Amino acid sequence: MLTKKQYELLRFIQSRLADNAVSPSFDEMKEALGLKSKSGIHRLISGLEERGFIRRLPHRARALEIIKLPEDVQSASTTSTALQQQGIHSTNVVSGNFLKNSPPPAPASDPVSDAVQLPLYGKIAAGTAIEALSDPSSMLDIPPSMLGLGDHYALEVEGDSMIEAGILDGDTVLISRCDNAENGAIVVALVDDEEVTLKRLRRKGNSIALEPANADYETRICGPDQVKVQGRLVGLLRSY
Repeated sequence: MLTKKQYELLRFIQSRLADNAVSPSFDEMKEALGLKSKSGIHRLISGLEERGFIRRLPHRARALEIIKLPEDVQSASTTSTALQQQGIHSTNVVSGNFLKNSPPPAPASDPVSDAVQLPLYGKIAAGTAIEALSDPSSMLDIPPSMLGLGDHYALEVEGDSMIEAGILDGDTVLISRCDNAENGAIVVALVDDEEVTLKRLRRKGNSIALEPANADYETRICGPDQVKVQGRLVGLLRSY
């Protein structure tokens, strides 16, 4: 099954091919899908290619060919059949009814097609403020049930300072963007405007403690002006 964004991109490419037989540019695809980075488009195209929906034509710029459509739009119309009889390749044509006369059918309702795309901003120990990372390294498809309201992003964990909280080296953490969090929450903290760390937040009087979840590491005590909360942990992904 396709994710919602993959489905939307496939429809957009199909529409442009049907209109003028020219694939849209990556900038046009990014704008059409409302993404902030072309890296997300690269990932969506790779996903469509892996699933056998499109093919990149070698030695040609902006050359994409649609091989198949989702089952709910596969049936050919009279217009499509007539065009095929005139020698126009069927992979570049779709029912005029689908493109122009009626809204396209929605993707099949399953958990994958309803996935939310989150930007993956690299490793939590990279030492770079989240705001400074204008381009995510990639996009992740996340089930909506793992997220709440608001803006979210993902980070890859590097190190073992939170293993006793069940957060291991190589895990991907899902972060709800915020600038404040309750005592005891695991947060993304920016320290002294230059270092980002994932730790448990404790406020003690005028001090802020950033607690690891590993006895081999010491708690870091900071002044109230040294720490800026950039998000709160809401989920975790792990590959085996």
